Amino acid sequence: PVLSNILIETVDNGVRFSGTDLDVAVRIQVAVDIGEEGGMTAPGKKLWQITRELPEEPVEISTRGEQIELRCGRSHFKLNGLPTSDFPALPDISFNDGWSASGRALLSLIRHTAFAVSTEESRPVLNGVLWELRDQEMRMVATNGHRLARMTIPAGPSLQTTTQLIVPPAALQHVQRLFGDEDTVQVARSDNHLGFSAGGTEVYTRLVDGTYPNYEQVIPKDNNRFAVVARKEFESAVKRVAAIASEQTHRIRMKFEDGQVELSVLTPDLGEAHDELEVSYEGEDIEIGFNANYLLEVLRYVGTDEIRLGFTAPERAATIEPVSDDTEEARDYLCLVMPLRLVD
Repeated sequence: PVLSNILIETVDNGVRFSGTDLDVAVRIQVAVDIGEEGGMTAPGKKLWQITRELPEEPVEISTRGEQIELRCGRSHFKLNGLPTSDFPALPDISFNDGWSASGRALLSLIRHTAFAVSTEESRPVLNGVLWELRDQEMRMVATNGHRLARMTIPAGPSLQTTTQLIVPPAALQHVQRLFGDEDTVQVARSDNHLGFSAGGTEVYTRLVDGTYPNYEQVIPKDNNRFAVVARKEFESAVKRVAAIASEQTHRIRMKFEDGQVELSVLTPDLGEAHDELEVSYEGEDIEIGFNANYLLEVLRYVGTDEIRLGFTAPERAATIEPVSDDTEEARDYLCLVMPLRLVD
């Protein structure tokens, strides 16, 4: 029951709030005027429902036995709590032995990769994001076996050797919510836990056990056909023809040739669709099939006005990379989508 409670305890120069579900924990310290030291746990959801409706006035918190009292203006609440001894201990991580990264870079890293994690429970390691921490750089990789996202960003000097971690996406969602672009985030590991810290806010997570598959093996190194296309127009065309695609496979057919790409769908019990777009294309013509949903997911996160698609053969994975213009900083970002077999 204590896991549904928030731990509130006095510390030097303030009060610290902690919450955990045993996999992910969040701890935030705020400056307050302390009358007497102490601590208590209170029901987190009820506390939130009350405090979000309180007026912009000082709040006085006190404890009486196993009750916590809140007073704000004319409002007065008593909530039954549990003793602090019932609350599980949070991981003990020293951020002096970790890495640092700018909030802007770290949040971009998470946003551009975490969407690709698997939700199937058959391969638990794919339910997490691979986090590679190296000297001067951090890399994230996520895949469900059908599409993959990989991004690398610069980071501060590492005080440890190269480390590979598999991080649950739920923890990365908390990092996105609680840290901002202007923060400098410290990242550190202790045993099977990873911690993030900036400005009095800390996020801890239990890591996923296991060995992540060698993702480099599936990324084509010998692409010899390339197309550059306007992302928004391409995305709209995929959405249009995907409306006629099979509900089971979501398969769409693409034929890349000099100067254009032809998109088509034929679903016997529904109908057919054809569309064309201008592209800059080099290499032999290629006809290839994709799951439209996986393709659209990737296109949503690439971000630049133009994208570059790379191909080797109709049965080999296709790569999608951002094309940066003169005003944009080039990003080390690559997505991969596995093709679907085309059946005439």
